[in-house]
Amino acid sequence: MRSLPAATSTESTCAPTLIGAASRARQNARPIEIAVRAWLELLGPDLLSRNNSYVENLLSKAPKRWVVYSPMVLLPPGSFGRQWWEAVGSEQVASRHAVELWTLLLENIGKRGGQGPLTHLAVNAGIPLHKDPSQGLGSQGPLMLANDDDSQSNAKRTSRKKSDQGPNFDGERLVESIENVLRTPSGLIMLHGDFGSFLSPETVPTEKDFEDAFWVSTKQNGIIQVWAPRYTMFSRGNVKEKARLLDFHSSDQSLESRRLAKEKVANNSAVDLYAGIGYFVFSYLKMGLRRVIGWELNPWSVEGLRRGAVANGWSVKIVRSHEVLDLAEGGQIVVVLGDNRDAARRLRGPCRYALGGIIHVNCGLLPSSEDSWEMSLEILDGDGWLHLHENVGVKDVLARRAAIEELILCWLMKTGDQRSANVEHVEYVKTFAPGVWHCVFDVYISRPGTPP
Repeated sequence: MRSLPAATSTESTCAPTLIGAASRARQNARPIEIAVRAWLELLGPDLLSRNNSYVENLLSKAPKRWVVYSPMVLLPPGSFGRQWWEAVGSEQVASRHAVELWTLLLENIGKRGGQGPLTHLAVNAGIPLHKDPSQGLGSQGPLMLANDDDSQSNAKRTSRKKSDQGPNFDGERLVESIENVLRTPSGLIMLHGDFGSFLSPETVPTEKDFEDAFWVSTKQNGIIQVWAPRYTMFSRGNVKEKARLLDFHSSDQSLESRRLAKEKVANNSAVDLYAGIGYFVFSYLKMGLRRVIGWELNPWSVEGLRRGAVANGWSVKIVRSHEVLDLAEGGQIVVVLGDNRDAARRLRGPCRYALGGIIHVNCGLLPSSEDSWEMSLEILDGDGWLHLHENVGVKDVLARRAAIEELILCWLMKTGDQRSANVEHVEYVKTFAPGVWHCVFDVYISRPGTPP
């Protein structure tokens, strides 16, 4: 069993620099630059011609940023891809000496950040919305020969014509691809270190698989989160939304409806229909709510959530889809490993009282969580908030806001529900593609006579 590393996250956001003269002090160079220069020195002159322009070209194509989730270093998409190895100019070097480069990168980044020993190196990639039936979880090898398209967004990739996709594009296979429901990180490129066994997304992991896997952690807003990089995703960009939730009911909120006393918050609960590794589950609990009930399909995400809850000191219970959801028992966090389509029915059980009221329902699926919105109204049976996540063109946000409010009002009227709906805020979380934002629409549902 691999031990869980300390929860740390470090990023270099330094801008690229010009390659200076050889006399520049080595200690002022960036870690990746130091590693590449040291690697070139290891290679004999019979393999490479190392004139100044050659070295400058290689350094200009090397990545300038990274993120550390100790003991793993994660490089940005496209790092050390096809163009870089073509610039190296020797297949012999690529096939025999890549491991030395990865080792030097880990050593120098570790020295720079004071992170301790760094043992794993990978190149990040966007989570594909669709998958090839033959595709496993990530790819691994001594080097990566990635297409330049790897650095593009999912939205761009799926919208290109066949002629734009490069020599490996298979249009028939794209059509036959199926939705990546589990949001598995199949594009992750594992360059160095043992990230765990190759398993197809459909494989049900055993306890031994969990024990043998490589796990990392990070701390955001004082909350530890844990995941296995080969088998489940982690989105750093959600940190802003997590922080917003923590302050949702603070006394200085401009909206009166949100200014709830701590005692009232503590008497109520939240439901997260797409729990993942606990992105928002943990924020709701730290907000002060009594309990959080979540649904999640990916067993690797559920195990990451369980480990994260334990690391934060919270009690947690995992309920399988065939098991009874007994709300009178269990921990502060209860996660159903299964489909959320019957969430409303399962929450109507005789032990619903154990939750108090449900005042938050989170629908955090991208590119859209709309399929769960009508059910979320049924779950939120009093006053409270629906947090509806969707990718929206920046020019369409206002129109989408109005459409969502109208849609929810229609659903309420259809069932004779006297409550009102108001999209009281739209949060721009992060960009998904040029001109497209991950938005959260905060919909306040209130009974007649409730203060605005």
